[in-house]
Amino acid sequence: MSVSMYQASVPALIRGLNNLSAILDKAAADAAARNIAPEVLLNARLAPDMFALTRQVQIASDSAKGCVARLAGVEVPSYADDEASFADLQQRIAKTVAFLQGFNAAQIDGSEAREVVLKVRGDEIRFSGQNYLLGFVLPNFYFHLTAAYAILRHNGVALGKMDYLGGV
Repeated sequence: MSVSMYQASVPALIRGLNNLSAILDKAAADAAARNIAPEVLLNARLAPDMFALTRQVQIASDSAKGCVARLAGVEVPSYADDEASFADLQQRIAKTVAFLQGFNAAQIDGSEAREVVLKVRGDEIRFSGQNYLLGFVLPNFYFHLTAAYAILRHNGVALGKMDYLGGV
C-alpha cells in the first residue's frame, strides 16, 4: 500500500499545528504561573540571528497553508503576520487548520508531478509536487515547529517529547 500525497500532507500538517497549539497553551500558562510577561516568550529566540517564537509559528503556518494550496493548485491565502499575543497565534493556527480541513484527498492526490515554483530571495526554485512536499515543506515545517518548541523549552517552559509528538 502506498501513501498518497494527501495522506502525507494534510493530516501530518494538521497534527503538527494542533501539537504546536497545545505547546503554546502550555507556554501561556507557564508565563502566567511564573509571572513572566508573555512578550518575553513571544520575542525569545535561540540565537541572535534566528527568528523569535512568534515568527517561527507564523512560518509553520505559512508552510502548511502554502503547501496544501500549491498542491491543490489554488491561490495561497495571505495572512498579515501581525500576531502579538499567544491568543493571536492560536487564532492563526486555528485559521490555518480550518483552511487545511477544507481540502479533500481528490484535490491533493495526483499532484506528485505538478510543478511548484517558489520565489526565494529573488530566485525561482522549481519542484515537482512530490519533491516540494517531501524535500522542502515537511523538513521546513518541522524545523520551525522544533524551533518553537526549543525556544520555549530553553526559556524554562515545562515541555517534553510527548508535547512535541502529541497523542501517539
